[in-house]
Order: sequence, then C-alpha cells, then structure tokens
Amino acid sequence: MSHGVVDLSSKPWLSHYPAEVPATYEYPKQNLAHFLVQSASDYPDRDALHFLGKKMTYRQLLDAAYRFAGALSGLGVRKGDRVAVMLPNCPQAMIAYYGTLMIGGIVVMTNPLYMPRELEHQLNDAGAATIVTLDLLFERVMKVVPQTGIKQVIVTSIKDYLPFPKNWLYPLKAKKDGLKREVAYSGGVVSWVDLLRRATPEPGGVPVDSENDLALIQYTGGTTGIAKGVMLTHYNLIANAIQCKLWAYRTEVAKEKYMTALPFFHVFGMTVLMNQSAYVAGCLVLMPRYDVNQVLAAIHKLKPTIFPGAPTMYISLIHHPKVKEYDLSSIKFCISGAASLPHEVQVEFERMTNGKLIEGYGLTEASPVTHANNIWEKRKLGSIGIPFPDTDSRVVDLETGEELPVGEIGELVVRGPQVMKGYWNKPDETEKVLKDGWLYTGDLGRMDEDGYFYILDRRKDLIIAGGYNIYPREVEEVLFEHPDVEEAVVAGVIDPYRGETVKAYIVLKPDGEAGAEELKAWCKERLAAYKVPKQFEFRDSLPKTIVGKVLRRKLIEEEAEKLKQDL
Repeated sequence: MSHGVVDLSSKPWLSHYPAEVPATYEYPKQNLAHFLVQSASDYPDRDALHFLGKKMTYRQLLDAAYRFAGALSGLGVRKGDRVAVMLPNCPQAMIAYYGTLMIGGIVVMTNPLYMPRELEHQLNDAGAATIVTLDLLFERVMKVVPQTGIKQVIVTSIKDYLPFPKNWLYPLKAKKDGLKREVAYSGGVVSWVDLLRRATPEPGGVPVDSENDLALIQYTGGTTGIAKGVMLTHYNLIANAIQCKLWAYRTEVAKEKYMTALPFFHVFGMTVLMNQSAYVAGCLVLMPRYDVNQVLAAIHKLKPTIFPGAPTMYISLIHHPKVKEYDLSSIKFCISGAASLPHEVQVEFERMTNGKLIEGYGLTEASPVTHANNIWEKRKLGSIGIPFPDTDSRVVDLETGEELPVGEIGELVVRGPQVMKGYWNKPDETEKVLKDGWLYTGDLGRMDEDGYFYILDRRKDLIIAGGYNIYPREVEEVLFEHPDVEEAVVAGVIDPYRGETVKAYIVLKPDGEAGAEELKAWCKERLAAYKVPKQFEFRDSLPKTIVGKVLRRKLIEEEAEKLKQDL
C-alpha cells in the first residue's frame, strides 16, 4: 500500500487520530545532523542545553560540532567509519554525535556502565577505530584497546563543560571521591579540549544517501542474550523524531525544555530527547545519571515542560518523601516507555503535575517508537495506544504468520519509515525478524476493534504452567494494585511437576507490611487459580537496565543457578 492512500478498514486506528495529526507525512531526506544546523540557523542565541549550571546556545553547540567533525577528519576518520561514543548525558555526547554524523561517520553509542567483556564485544563487532570517552572511564577502555581495532581514544572530562568555579573545584572533589584518573596522553590517546581548540569550525559535511547510509549502529539491550547491532539510517532516525513531534502536536518550536533523565546512549533517550530537541530548537536539561533528588530539584528550578521516562522513574518521584516540597507543574506531558506503565502511577503522576503521562511502545529495531496513546484525546488503559503516522501494525499467528482477527493474541509486527535496515553483519538474524518490510517484534499482543494495541509479553517471557499460557504482565498489574507494593516482577521458574511455575519478586513500599499469604490471597480474588504466583520473594531492589527496565532474564538465571546448587 503506498503512502498517501489511506484504507480505514485495515487501519481502524486512524479514526482515533486527533485532527492535528496527519496520517502520512513527507520526511526530509537529509543528514540527521541537519536538525542541529537548521535550529542554530533559526535560533542561534537560544539555549540548546543546561548542564549542571552551564548553558550552551545553539550557535555554540553547532560551532563545537563543526570543530569535532573537522578534528575527526584530521584524525583520518572517513565516511562509513564507526566512532564509538561512551559518555553519559553531557554536552560532549551531543557534540560527538552530531559531529560524527556531519562527516558521514556512523555513531556507535556505548553504555558507560559496560564492563570490559561487553565493551570488547561491541567495539570488535562494530569495527570501531575511534572511541570518545571520559577520563573516569579511561582505565576500563584502555584494558580492552589491545584486543580491539581501536586506533584513537579521545578523552574528555565532565569539568570541560562546567561553569566556573565548579570546573576548578571538580578535580578536588573527584580526588576526594576517589574518582581522579590520570590520563596518559600519547600517540593514540588524544585530549578532547586540545582537539577542539586546534580544529576550525568549517561548515559543510559529507553528502549522505539518507535512506541507505547508516547514522547509527545501536546495540540492543541484550535482555534476550548477546547484544546485536541494529543498523539505523539517517532517514530512520529523522522519520521517528518527526513522528514523535507530529504526535505531540502541541509542542512549540523554540519554547520547550526537555528533562533528560533517560540516557542518550539508549535509543529511546536519543530519539525523544536529543534528536527531538534539536529538531524543534528545544533546550535539554542534561542529567549525567538518574538521581531522583537532582531530578526533582531541576524540575523545580528549571521548569522543564516535557519529561519522557521509564515507569520506575515516575514511581521513584511519586514515592519520594519530600515530593510535596517541589513544584512540578511545568510538566506538560511525559511519554513512558521501556516497560509497562502501572495505572496507579499514571493517575498519581498526573494528579501531582497536572500534566499528561501516556504509555507508548517501541524497540531499538524501530528507532524506537511505533505506537503511543493519544496525549490529549482518547486513550485506553493498559494499552500501548495506536500506531504512529505512516506506521502499520498487525497481530499475526505465531505458527503461520497469518494476520489474526481483532482480539486474538499473536505476535506484534510493524512496518514504517522508522524500521531498521537490519542487524550489522548478521544476515541470518535479520532474515528472522524482517520479512517483506515487516518487523517481527517478538512481543505478544492483541488489537481491539478501535485499533488500540495491547502488549502481553515478550514471546520469550511467556510462562507455560500445567499447559496454560500465563502472561507475566497480567499478574504484575494485579500485584501493582496492592497498596503495599512498590515494584513487582513475575517470572516463570522451573518446576519439576508443572514444567514452570509462577514466581513473584516484590519490593514493598517503605511502610509496606504485606507478606506472601496476603499477596497470594489478593491475587486469588483477581486471577484464575493457575495464574496466582506459587512463590514470593521479597527484595530491597530488582536488577534493572540503565533505563529502568527490570531484567527478568537475570532473575530467571539466578533461579537456574540455585536449582543447580540444590541438585
């Protein structure tokens, strides 16, 4: 079906689009870095970012990105070369990202929390020859350099972009915290500050074929095993940033401030924060890491208007003992992703801020957003909403791949301009998930008669106990409703009789007192007997990814280890 011709019978969701949101749009075929160039040309003196007290305008940010692009060229980096960026949210992360794109380089965003083994795999897999990192991470990076193709390491420090006197005090504080790292600058190790100082800010750039040239190799969270490199083109990322803006149609150009609690090295933060803000000349309030106290203080003082996040972030704000002392009313809307959003959290957060909090859905392979609830119009509880403009979605039979009727459970598949080219150097893996332009998400879901989609679980997380299919999310929703429960995750653990059994891992609220029997009784009133958890484990915290997605796989692995020891 070509764009422009809209067939409502196959896309029931279009009748629920707000009048302001187009069903289809012409996305510009250009370099993704053009977002920054355009905003700097239209609003040179507008603040592009606030970082721990330091401000940077669009003119300054663009100047730095041009300098970085020139510096990379000087180091011999050419179009198609991979540049790894291993930084928390800081000005350097944005400068390195857009500067690399300007010369046609491919960015490889690398998690600063990676341990040497994970880092070595990623750098070798991507074939990166250049890495940009922090002095605090220098030692860890240097451990793996000999085992990789890295030729140059560009080292920066948080203090490089701190205002006076913080930049002067930073080394003292770092020393006190045991963070001071001596960097040995030599042949392949280059200082960021020197590099940018020597470079000239030449506008220009290398022409790219937007639909085919890669902007990014983004490694999947690895929640399902070994991380794979997702190939995203300039066009994929441009389309998704614009789709997000079309959806949030009340976004005002050159007026929004974004709270960046999500990291840019995760594709959700990269699209809905960094690229989105550059597209609409927004201002990013940069948080190097998620700290609930700092986030509350920054919202109170700097008045951000848009705050995308993960459910765990909103949960931590709601339960903060001093939340009433902060003014959160600047928040207009938030899009929650990375995990399912409990209804209670949505209601309480909206009450506290008077803003909107909606659930969306996406995956790295789709840049990432494909579905979202309406922000200001009809939304449905527990649903991931409806497909974005130019995005098609269906639920198909797990065996045959045939499209299923309304209400039936199968695998969610999506198609649209934001869908990846494939996995880097993994044609067999690509073939498994990309079929005739459709991306097979591996998530189980259903669609209702209005075209709203509901995710039940990862295909891999489905629990099959005594022949019944149990969706962990359904059980988690019930546990979340209990007044004593702050967090809950449900997994299938090996059971000698039933094959698998349902186990719940619970974090109670500070004053929560519920025990296993009470929670079991609570579930029994609300769920079929076979879905009620047979085992409960109470914990102080749950293992999570950097964006707050609970690592169910890690819990399952722990159980398997315990079982081995018992045998």
